[in-house]
Amino acid sequence: MSTVKNLLVELFVEELPPKALKKLGEAFAGVLADSLKAQGLAAADAAVTPYASPRRLAVHVSGVAAKAADKAVQQKLMPVAVALTADGQPTPALLKKLAAVGADASVVPQLKRQPDGKAEALFLDSTVAGVTLADGLQKALDESLAKLPIPKVMTYQLADGWSSVNFVRPAHRLVALHGADVVPVRTLGLASGRETLGHRFEASVPVVSVRDADGWADQLAAEGAVIAGFEARRAEIRRQLDAAAAVEGLKPIDDDALLDEVTALVERPNVLTCQFEPEFLAVPQECLILTMKANQKYFPLLDGQGKLTNKFLLVSAIRPADASAVIGGNERVVRPRLADAKFFFDQDRKKTLASRVEGLGKVVYHGKLGSQGERMERVRAIAHAIVNQLRMATVPFTVDAKDGFDVLDSKVREAATLAKCDLLTDMVGEFPELQGIMGGYYARHEGLRDGVAIAIEDHYKPRYAGDALPRNHTGTVLALADKLETLVGLFGIGQLPTGDKDPFALRRHALGVIRILSEKNLPLDLPELLAQAVPCFGERISDPTAALTGFFADRLAVSLRDQGYSAQEVDAVLALQPTRLGDIPKRLAAVRAFAALAEAPALAAANKRVSNILKKIEGALPTVVSDALLQEPAEQALAAALAEVGPQADRRFEQHDYAGSLQALAALKAPVDAFFDGVMVNADDPALRANRQALLHRLHQAMNRVADLSRLAA
Repeated sequence: MSTVKNLLVELFVEELPPKALKKLGEAFAGVLADSLKAQGLAAADAAVTPYASPRRLAVHVSGVAAKAADKAVQQKLMPVAVALTADGQPTPALLKKLAAVGADASVVPQLKRQPDGKAEALFLDSTVAGVTLADGLQKALDESLAKLPIPKVMTYQLADGWSSVNFVRPAHRLVALHGADVVPVRTLGLASGRETLGHRFEASVPVVSVRDADGWADQLAAEGAVIAGFEARRAEIRRQLDAAAAVEGLKPIDDDALLDEVTALVERPNVLTCQFEPEFLAVPQECLILTMKANQKYFPLLDGQGKLTNKFLLVSAIRPADASAVIGGNERVVRPRLADAKFFFDQDRKKTLASRVEGLGKVVYHGKLGSQGERMERVRAIAHAIVNQLRMATVPFTVDAKDGFDVLDSKVREAATLAKCDLLTDMVGEFPELQGIMGGYYARHEGLRDGVAIAIEDHYKPRYAGDALPRNHTGTVLALADKLETLVGLFGIGQLPTGDKDPFALRRHALGVIRILSEKNLPLDLPELLAQAVPCFGERISDPTAALTGFFADRLAVSLRDQGYSAQEVDAVLALQPTRLGDIPKRLAAVRAFAALAEAPALAAANKRVSNILKKIEGALPTVVSDALLQEPAEQALAAALAEVGPQADRRFEQHDYAGSLQALAALKAPVDAFFDGVMVNADDPALRANRQALLHRLHQAMNRVADLSRLAA
């Protein structure tokens, strides 16, 4: 019986790219463990623990066998007619095949005859020896390294001075332990052993000689001063950040990406509190926070109101007895960064946003779409059209009490003219992530009228999933116009997203439009918005309306399913292609409430039946129902029920009471069931047949104003 022990594999390398470390660790462990399982060396439910630190990738797999179990296999040889002569003797073809699989004529009596399609074939039963751990682990290790998601491969020479290998970073040691036993494997010019290295400066021994697979992580922590597990190290950093901030009565900024990156930079974290001169707080806090996070990997500290303070946290890789030198050094390093930010802010405010408008014409936006100046003019035109659409909306849209549509239009035009001007500032040139935000600060500094500065700041919103929407009407219109201009322009020149590639973030822009229209419940029709945006590009683009309409529909369906609506509910509502996205949440809620009614399954099934009948009618659908031709009691009852229920449902629909509209239809269940039980729609008499088809057409129209209820049928 094969010996079963836990397995540890560690590849010790030079410092790995921090932003890729987490994925590298998970991929290394996952592929290696999957390969061992596929080879029968580990059970399908074996526990797999990945480890990743700045200088190592490792995996611990429980219950790994020294040798996989032998497997009985059955191999098809050839058809009996080809394999045996008339008197049952093996043919030369069979003997040749047996030799190819390592057998000879002696096994012929043991061959099995089994049906194979319409004929019989010969099958050879044999036993395949299970793979040894040394061979299986070698294969698993090779597969794991080959499939690592390496951002950029480097080539380096091995110790012999002649050979070279390709890997993410030079590798120096390989540990492979099955229990306490070394498993002989090789990779990247390294032979496996039990020795590894700990922390560069704080390890208690120069070389850590690992005793066994299960004690590796604890021994590395004790002797090597390394927390090997990525998640364990991340949790320790989070604990220290919270503790250090609590001492100051403050809160560290919440940034998972920064926390992941810092976790990938240190092997044993030590959080220290630092500070900078309070006068730098006169600079917008977004600038200071960004420079501390992006350039120095610091965690700024915020007060109870979310305002930046002059203190920050540093995650150090060393733990000196006196940390003052580390703290002082980092405070000196951050000071020039903050001074640069202050200089940029002061210089930028010496010029107005309006004075930069002319410069937008010299900045290329896209080779086929012109300059940022031309783009600004298109955004302004689209925004003006949106205001007019709001002004003419059948559903009243209330602007701010002190403003009318003329004032809103004036603010939108001003904000659209100035919104991209911060692209020409020094601050945004240094930190492109601050575009829009800095425009808002500079607009407020200039004292621009109420709402314009907020609109400039908000016009990129929502920037990401879960981001807030623009805060005022001016910003809402401008954000819509900006996203529509991007989508129409890029789709119009054929720059569509493909697969997982979306360099212009068009999916995010589309979701932004959907969220604004839906969550703000704006009385705007998406097709009309697209129709108004396309002419703003003149001859630069081909009309992308059809492609964009499908793109929006796909994004909308995905978004709604992500919000918890079922595929059936989403399909039922979107099948009608509603143009007002603000109505869709109410329609979905109504469909869900309708589906809970006892009458819903029967009505949905009947609706599907009606749809199928109407689809088969050639030519125009009959629309006029003659009472004189209603002969059967069941069709008379259905017509009477429709005459009573239809207006009720229609009235509630017009009032946007979609749930009430669908619930009113529940009264049709009995007459609809009776109709299909007792009436033949396709009667021989053409007039009678057309009248019944017209009645079903009227029923179909009444039932499918909120959603296509046939999509709810099982």
